Formats: sequence, C-alpha cells, structure tokens
Amino acid sequence: MRQAASDLKAGRDELTELDRRIGDGDHGSNMDRGFTAVVAKLDDAGSPETVGQVLKLVATTLMSTVGGASGPLYGTAFLRASKVVDRATVDPACLVSLAEAATEGIVARGRAHVGEKTMIDAWQPAVEAAEQAAGSGDVLDVLRAAAEAAEAGAVATIPLVATKGRASYLGERSAGTEDPGARSTAMLLAAAVTAAEEVAG
Repeated sequence: MRQAASDLKAGRDELTELDRRIGDGDHGSNMDRGFTAVVAKLDDAGSPETVGQVLKLVATTLMSTVGGASGPLYGTAFLRASKVVDRATVDPACLVSLAEAATEGIVARGRAHVGEKTMIDAWQPAVEAAEQAAGSGDVLDVLRAAAEAAEAGAVATIPLVATKGRASYLGERSAGTEDPGARSTAMLLAAAVTAAEEVAG
C-alpha cells in the first residue's frame, strides 16, 4: 500500500491528463488523496495482524476519501478481497482468490465487462494471468504475471470506444485515450510487484 501510494503520487499528472480527456479530470488527484490517506491510516493502525485487516482498512479509507466512481469501485474491490484472506501472509492460491474477489466486486458495483473501456479491461486479464501462473509459480511469479497482463489490458483500452461511465458520453471521441481506471489498476499491480521484489531481496 505504501508503494502504491508513492507510485500513484508520481503518476498523478498522467492519470489526471487521461481523465481530463475522457472523464472529470480528477482521477489522479482522487487516487493520490485516497492512498495518501491509506498510508496515514496504516500509520495510526500500528501493525494489523492479517492481510484481510489491511485490505479492509484500505477499502473503508478509499470509500470515505476518493470521489467520483473510483472510490466506491476500488473500495468494493478491496472490501471483497479482505473477506477471502484471514492470515498474515499470502501464497499463490491466496493471491488468485484476492484478485478474483476484487474483480467480482468491481463488476458487481460497476456492471462493467471486458471491452467497455473500464478498469475491468485491466483487472480481468490480470486475474486470468494470475490463475495460470499460480499453477507452477511462487507469489512473485503470480504478481508479475498479473501486473504484466493488467498493463497490456490497460494499453488495449486505447482504441476502444467507451460504453460505460462518463467516457461513454463522448462516444467515438473516447477512442484514442487510455482508460484512467485501467491505468491506475496497472499502477497498483505494478506497485505490488515492486514491493514484493523488495521483500524477496
């Protein structure tokens, strides 16, 4: 979460510019504000005992600090994920369960599907890649596979015409710009890889 906050702060202007083109122009500032608040809450919380407790704290913080659609969507994703892991560490199977639960939460909240130019275009391929990698890889392998798939999924939203959310109001004009939510999803998963690599040494 701390790595995500750092990366989202660094990527704030990029997310803002993407959202300025096809949305409200506030995705960068919203994500930066939300994850800055997450770090502050983690500092106040001391040392949560389980991964689920961390994810629940993230969920409630994002829901209360992030505006627009992103707060409820990411908040629901982290809340669903928090309910599938009640332990201090994760293994490959656990990571897959987390990713699946998060994605299911976003779909339930936003009613979006792959191909509609939303963050699901990054989340769904990430889940599928994680599922494949979990069969023979370790935690870092699963995270890397998910992050690479999310990156590819985000880039693949560029030519799409949005049919969900505010970007859908632009119709054909939404084509040619990467979806901000898919980009922030890719950033979050890339941050997870960076953090895991540091732990692994």
